[in-house]
Amino acid sequence: MQELPSELSTEQLSAYTDHAVSMAMQFGPPLLLAIVVLVVGLWIINRAVKILSHTMKSRNMEPELSGFLTSLLNLLLKALLLISVAGMIGIETTSFIAILGAAGLAIGLALQGTLANFAGGVLILMFKPYKVGDFIDAQGVSGTVSSIQIFNTIIKTGDNKVIIVPNGSISNGIITNFSKEETRRVDFVFGIGYDDDIAKAKDVLNRLIEDESRILSEPAPLVVVSELADSSVNFTVRTWVKASDYWGVYFAMTERVKLTFDQEGLSIPYPQSDVHMHQVSG
Repeated sequence: MQELPSELSTEQLSAYTDHAVSMAMQFGPPLLLAIVVLVVGLWIINRAVKILSHTMKSRNMEPELSGFLTSLLNLLLKALLLISVAGMIGIETTSFIAILGAAGLAIGLALQGTLANFAGGVLILMFKPYKVGDFIDAQGVSGTVSSIQIFNTIIKTGDNKVIIVPNGSISNGIITNFSKEETRRVDFVFGIGYDDDIAKAKDVLNRLIEDESRILSEPAPLVVVSELADSSVNFTVRTWVKASDYWGVYFAMTERVKLTFDQEGLSIPYPQSDVHMHQVSG
């Protein structure tokens, strides 16, 4: 009667051992294969991400965009690898994938505006309608671009205000980039009185243009009589300068024209009207 528990224990141990061996034979090879796939897959993913990062840097892609894309690719590939490994060891992944898809859809609907700004940031960083340091006008804001982030563009105005503009609205709107080209045309309109000498005024304007070293010789400057206005004969003056010299030339020429016209006896008339009084006899 005392040997029965010992015999039962031996039988149970033998059964447990057989079950363990059976489980090891059944799940051991898939588990070992899954571990190998996981290790090799992680090495391949890390290698691919490094190659992609190096390629984007060699092509002078914006650091913000390249960093975000490499991080996103790294996350997606590792998530796919983990799902594949889980399926190899017998874990049901269909429900898990469905849950992830539903969660992604819900998050996408909740973050529509943020995703639009993200997409706009990607487009701006890829196609580069402007870059840091450019003077632009977009969404009613004018200023110098101080930073391009993945969701927003930071613009500093001429009076040193910092304005944060969502990339989604910028990418879907009209952008005027004043710094895109190396040269810009400066347009002026100067008026003289009807009694003044048109040829003399034209000679004065051409001389002032020649004296301004920042005005380019090509394309050639243009000085023409463009309008016989109510109170003045108007000249249109068009000159080309480097983009960085635009405002300097504009302000300097405006001042010099006024001073030189005064010295040469050329008037810049005020707007005026003639009033004729008629006496009505009683």
